[in-house]
Formats: sequence, structure tokens, C-alpha cells
Amino acid sequence: MKFMVMVKATAASEAGEMPSEKLLTEMGQFNEELVRAGVMLAGEGLHPSRKGARIRFNGSQRTVIDGPFAETKELVAGFWLIEVNSKEEAIEWMKRCPNPFEEGESEIEIRQVMTADDFGPEFTAEARAQEDRLREQIAKQH
Repeated sequence: MKFMVMVKATAASEAGEMPSEKLLTEMGQFNEELVRAGVMLAGEGLHPSRKGARIRFNGSQRTVIDGPFAETKELVAGFWLIEVNSKEEAIEWMKRCPNPFEEGESEIEIRQVMTADDFGPEFTAEARAQEDRLREQIAKQH
């Protein structure tokens, strides 16, 4: 099972404050554990929302909204993509994570990644074949 693990932003991360050398070292050690265990598929920090944009869809209309975005607690400051056997295992791994913002309150959200089977019969054999081809192409590119 794959899980997206999102580190929720704080006022400090949205202000562009960088982690300390100590936290970077601790996170590096934690990431090494995840990689050695074969759990980590990807993981990155994200720039503040002021450097980002959103695209709002309304029917065929597209509206681009430049950051920053107001609701800091709803923003993501970084992420991991992990593969484990259960949500409980994902939780246990993330409980071992250093506090993403060293002091004070931080929050990590864990969400299971959907698989083709989760989409039901609407995800046709043709659509599955297309997805398989795209995944193979992506793997070859990287």
C-alpha cells in the first residue's frame, strides 16, 4: 500500500524559514532509515506558497491564482511517498519522524494512495492499459 505523508505548513515555513542544521541532519537520518527499510519512494520539502500558484476550474474556465495562500494550516510544506503493508505501519513509521519544525506544534497527515481497483468498473480495461503504458514510460525516463 502506498501512502502520501504530508507535512503541514506553519507560519515559519510559509515565511521561508529554513530548517536548522540539526533538523536537516535528523531528517536525513530518518530518511536513511526509510530507504534502508525499502519504505521510502520519494520525499521533498516544498517552497512557501508565495512561490506557487493554484488553478481553479469551473466547467471549461481556468483561473490562475498566485500565492501566497492564507490558510497556512491547510498548506503542505513537504511530503514523503512511502510503501508499507498497512495504515498502522505508516503511522508507526511517521511517529518516529523528528518534529518537522523542531519546537512547537507540527502536524503530519497520512493518506492512502488510490490504486486502479479503487476506481471501480468506470476505470475500464482500456484506461488501465493506458495507465500501465504511462507508468512504464515514466519508469524509463527516470
